[in-house]
Amino acid sequence: MTTTEISEERLNKAAYILKAVAHPVRLAILELLNVNEKMGVLEICNALKCEQSLMSHHLINLKLKGILGSTKEGLNVYYWLKEKEVIKLIKCIENCNCNM
Repeated sequence: MTTTEISEERLNKAAYILKAVAHPVRLAILELLNVNEKMGVLEICNALKCEQSLMSHHLINLKLKGILGSTKEGLNVYYWLKEKEVIKLIKCIENCNCNM
């Protein structure tokens, strides 16, 4: 592929997804929901040892970007991984040998 063949739409989509998940807490949420099919906010907070207000911020952000789905049951909100393909991205990055 030459530089004239680079799809701006494709690059914008990739950047959008990368920005959405580019935070350690958000990555942890994705990994947790990949292992556990559906979890409540408090379950996620307890598993990741994070305050509920901060967790809600990250969960809402991921939901608005279309990466997570949610449902409300009574007073509880449950989240699940809607875009399971994003886990492949995390696994791919784990294989990178960047200087850290």
